[in-house]
Amino acid sequence: MKNRHATFLTLTQFIHHHLLWFLIAAYAMSAIWPAAGLAIRNLSFGAIHIFNETLHASLLLLLLATLMFNAGLGVKPSHLKSLGQQTRVLLAGLTANLIIPMAYIFLVTLIMRLWYEPEEAQYILVGLALVAAMPIAGASTAWAQNSNGNLALSLGLVLASTVLSPILTPIALYVFGEMATEEYERVIHSLAAYGSGAFLGLWIVFPSLLGLGVRFLVPEARLTAILPFVKLINSVVLLLLNYSNGSVSLPQAVADRDYDFLAVTLAITTGLCVTAFSSGYGLSRLFKVAEGERVSLMYGLGMNNNGTGLVLASLVLAAYPQVMVPIILYNIVQHLVAGAVHEVSGRKIENQKTMGRQRE
Repeated sequence: MKNRHATFLTLTQFIHHHLLWFLIAAYAMSAIWPAAGLAIRNLSFGAIHIFNETLHASLLLLLLATLMFNAGLGVKPSHLKSLGQQTRVLLAGLTANLIIPMAYIFLVTLIMRLWYEPEEAQYILVGLALVAAMPIAGASTAWAQNSNGNLALSLGLVLASTVLSPILTPIALYVFGEMATEEYERVIHSLAAYGSGAFLGLWIVFPSLLGLGVRFLVPEARLTAILPFVKLINSVVLLLLNYSNGSVSLPQAVADRDYDFLAVTLAITTGLCVTAFSSGYGLSRLFKVAEGERVSLMYGLGMNNNGTGLVLASLVLAAYPQVMVPIILYNIVQHLVAGAVHEVSGRKIENQKTMGRQRE
């Protein structure tokens, strides 16, 4: 039994330290063998009736709820106390998550006036607008947990941006609409009726609060024993979600063979992602927070809920399939950048441990 437990922990640590490469492999598999990923997306368990709304339960949504439950489960009481002392950091993170993408996309809009194909410039603008208007991704909590970040801050950013999204999303889309041509201003404004309180409450808020409740009810010693397994579950769920998203997006993005459009879109989305992650790092330096809060800010500001964005684009913007390309690419890039941050933060922790042992 002990040998099996040790083997399991070794596997957990191996995946934890090489998560970026597993992620790249998941995207490669989704491009080559998309069938299983599409099957995951299409697996539904029926309808749920709540608050006079009908919500459809699916495997993808259950995987998302699992991430949020594990995030709540991983929050330490000391983190919650520190979150109360970090209200300014939380508010600054939410503000930066709204304003910095707006500034970046505005500059991109000005530069893309020089692009030889104006229609493609509008596709990029609408796609980036949809990315920027989404709340912070629930997956950012899993990355924060795997990187030993401050889960209370990470979960606070996700929940606050999600709860505020019925207000902030229409505001963001209205601003982005002013940057677009008349036709695409109407397209962006058609997205303003985004999400529902019941949907967000059921799949984001409720599992997070449930995880928090379990955290306070279960003895600390037992939780300490199972948290490594929680990290492994998070890693597997992240890989499944990204494999599934890649299965519906990567083959479609490559099929058109419009390589210059793909290249410029990749460059712009990568720039937005790096800018967002960097703003999290900049805020951490400004407020002089610890490493745990730093990685949580970086993941929170850099990662958006693009799964919802892809669903909205496929439903509302079926006549503009190219709009999905920036969303697809940002979804890929944000996890690759998150994987790189995970690698760097892991090395920092190992170096700090090594230096501590040397001092002893």
